[in-house]
Amino acid sequence: MAGYRIDELARAAGTTVRNVRAYQDRGLLPPPRLEGRVGFYDDSHLARLRLIGNLLARGYSSLIIKDLLAAWETGRDVGDVLGLEKVLTDPWSDELPGTATLDELVETFGPDRDQAQIAADLERAVQLGFVEPDGDHFRVPSPRLLHVGAELVAAGIPLDAVFDIARQIRDDCDVIAGRFVDLVHEHVFSRLEDGPVPGGEELAEVAEVVRRMRPLVKMVVDPFIARAMETRVQAALGEQLETLSDHLTRASAAASEE
Repeated sequence: MAGYRIDELARAAGTTVRNVRAYQDRGLLPPPRLEGRVGFYDDSHLARLRLIGNLLARGYSSLIIKDLLAAWETGRDVGDVLGLEKVLTDPWSDELPGTATLDELVETFGPDRDQAQIAADLERAVQLGFVEPDGDHFRVPSPRLLHVGAELVAAGIPLDAVFDIARQIRDDCDVIAGRFVDLVHEHVFSRLEDGPVPGGEELAEVAEVVRRMRPLVKMVVDPFIARAMETRVQAALGEQLETLSDHLTRASAAASEE
């Protein structure tokens, strides 16, 4: 088996010495064989480094990679780990992202705003995740959200107010998502953490719970939002009708006196 010093290993794997050391610190790469003060790596280290690079390129996090490597080392079915990872990382929406040019965004949201205002608006839109700079245009992660914003602006609501309510709703949704995740963590994930190393059956169970959560979240949130909107709109409309009725009554009385 070939012997590599750390710089030779990094070069052969197409990475850096800094990355090699970082992978060792995170438990992804076994330590080298020491000869005096010099560490020597072998072909198994090179193979693992290349595997880590491939998994990182595919979007796997270092924590997932560590779990995958542990699965190989303990003889567990890697397919079970990959199945859970896929469920956890798959998008929760079937919406396809879109694109927009700066001119299109300005035409939709602020044709009368000056350059300083446009720059400030774009900065807020990026912070909120409405758009993402992508070369000479913008990537739109959620065309539906952008459409909602455009409809609100077209209805006469100031863009700054749309940004404000978007931030508040985003924060509210983060709280709701946290409640669901905490629920599953407390009653499902904790069983895996407290017990022995989970096997395929336990991992499949967790994957199934997360998979079931996808439609359940919408099924719970939609009726609550619908009921809340009904209550709020009826209350607000009732107040407006009462105000309008009082105004008409006073106007009618004033006309009678004349």
